Amino acid sequence: MIAGGFYYTSAVTTVGGIAVDDPRKPDIRALLERHLAFSRSETPPEHSFALDVDGLLHPSITFFSCRTASELLGVAALKELDGEHGEVKSMHTAAAARGHGVGRAMLNHLLAVARSRGYRHVSLETGTTPGFAAARALYESSGFTDAEPFADYVRTVDNTFYTLVL
Repeated sequence: MIAGGFYYTSAVTTVGGIAVDDPRKPDIRALLERHLAFSRSETPPEHSFALDVDGLLHPSITFFSCRTASELLGVAALKELDGEHGEVKSMHTAAAARGHGVGRAMLNHLLAVARSRGYRHVSLETGTTPGFAAARALYESSGFTDAEPFADYVRTVDNTFYTLVL
């Protein structure tokens, strides 16, 4: 089914699409709490950089959700590091929507927004444990390549970095 500018197949029949949203909404807050719990269960707190709701309200961050008419499928954010460099933040797909293209649709949307803003490249940080394998595979299959730490990040055994030239 074509919806919101992406191809999505699933048992879910109506896709509302991807749009700027408010991370303070109750359903989003609940999904973000699961995202934080997962991140902290996989990565020591001092090396976990997943943002909470307050962090996602920063003016440099644009927060998006992917929804059907009745449910939240996933979230992601794009942080402006400077006029030419964006960062993918807080991507998370609801458990029931995994394996149906939501993560790829969210990432493609963030990249389209980054291009429309004139960014020359987009970077991200993610975990190194097996729990992050699907995320790493998504980024690599979308053209992201291994990179050095950026912004204020420092390389640790728990973190890996990717970049994509746009």
